[in-house]
Amino acid sequence: MPKVVIYDTTLRDGTQAEGVSLSLTDKLNVARKLDELGVDYIEGGWPGSNPKDMDFFKAVRKIELKKARITAFGSTRRCNLTVSRDPSIKALLKAGTPTVTIFGKAWLLHVKDVLKVSPDKNLKMIYETVRYLKSKKKEVIYDAEHFFDGYKDNPEYALSVLKSALEAGADCLVLCDTNGGTLTSELADIVKVAVKRIKAPLGIHTHNDNAMAVANTVAAVQQGCSHVQGTINGYGERCGNADLCSVIANISLKLGFRTIPDSRLKELTEVSHYVSELANMKHQTSQSFVGQSAFAHKGGMHVNAVDKNPRSFEHIVPEQVGNTRRILVSELSGKSNILIKANELGIDLSKGPSQTKIILKTLKHLENQGYHFEGAEGSFQLLMQKAVKKHTPYFTLKGFRVIVEKREDNKLISEATIKIKVGRTEKHTAAEGDGPVNAMDNALRKALEQFYPTLSQMHLADFKVRVLDEKAGTAAKVRVLIQSQDEKDTWSTVGVSENIIEASWEALVDSVEYKLLKDKVKV
Repeated sequence: MPKVVIYDTTLRDGTQAEGVSLSLTDKLNVARKLDELGVDYIEGGWPGSNPKDMDFFKAVRKIELKKARITAFGSTRRCNLTVSRDPSIKALLKAGTPTVTIFGKAWLLHVKDVLKVSPDKNLKMIYETVRYLKSKKKEVIYDAEHFFDGYKDNPEYALSVLKSALEAGADCLVLCDTNGGTLTSELADIVKVAVKRIKAPLGIHTHNDNAMAVANTVAAVQQGCSHVQGTINGYGERCGNADLCSVIANISLKLGFRTIPDSRLKELTEVSHYVSELANMKHQTSQSFVGQSAFAHKGGMHVNAVDKNPRSFEHIVPEQVGNTRRILVSELSGKSNILIKANELGIDLSKGPSQTKIILKTLKHLENQGYHFEGAEGSFQLLMQKAVKKHTPYFTLKGFRVIVEKREDNKLISEATIKIKVGRTEKHTAAEGDGPVNAMDNALRKALEQFYPTLSQMHLADFKVRVLDEKAGTAAKVRVLIQSQDEKDTWSTVGVSENIIEASWEALVDSVEYKLLKDKVKV
């Protein structure tokens, strides 16, 4: 089984994405995670371009990596300097990495209009830079920037760029679709020519401006490239780079190449979420292979088919990449959705077909009213418990009041007063919060904690409001989705009303009751 080298550039190219910023500690933690995943190279940054990248190269030397080689990135020498005097080359060497990656121009448009040098001088700059770095005992990877645009403009010159780097001793030549606009069919044809004409290990580096970065990378591997570059989650400048999560999964599971160790493939989903968390980016639910929705089934007919044979609507087994199958419930659900979901939640509906019909009818009715249980599984579990007569309320509301006061010092105060009854005991309490919903949440849990101590472990993590009928103005129904979490789990609940406070109350009550239900607290 042939080996394809995995070269990760999340810490350099990935940080050029809009909205992505990694601290030094973040970069070191990502490097550890990538090494555990089993990638071959980790491009740490561009030494000399900013202090953080140089600090990374200093700090990463103290980390004992199991497999990955740290790589420093830079450009060929400047046109008016010798290699040994070029500050960027000095910075590359100062980084102290065993491998360096340099890029040089492969498109005459850039040679003439950007560098403003002759074609021959550009070739000389490439040759001298690679040869100098090889004289310093470095493994050199050469990135032929804009190779595909350059090839379409002048095939022989683009190939001569590769030959110059190879003659100087480059260990790997990487074909770059830097503008990200090459179609997969033409890219495959060009790679095929390069493989035939250039007798050296070739790599591929694609951008996603035409939404084909992953497809182009896979096609390049099929044509003979044995080295692939990309980023976790496809982070990168403009529309991003090739998503290594999808690239690794495709060429490992579909093409049968060796990439990362087989035992590590199941960690792809975890690594994807880990990097998005450190980058402070929302994880894309629809992301191939590793997204939350990658193996989520909603339509009743689809769910029925998947229950009978998962291959009917799943191209791989989710667990191969560390993901899981999810059955969603909504107005599109059929009986299969309900039965599978009930089984997941430990609710036995096998002895009562009528219960399934009742749940399905209730679900469709509530979704028609504006509820949305697909993203509120906590509320859906309570709905099923109530439908099968297995739910006993943990408390009874006697009343609540919420006050929002803006004082002359412009300070905004939110206070909630709540009276509840647990068994025969009444509790009357009040609490302040950052807003009316937070105040209600604080007051409710304050009232209940003496009866149910585990509630002290939970808190409100997120709060979303959706106006369901914008034409109705302030009289419109709103849907409130609340996400809560404790030390172990995260769950979501929903409420709907024309009054945002009442909708929030519904979601809060469900959130508290779900917490007590999952903790198996007795009423």
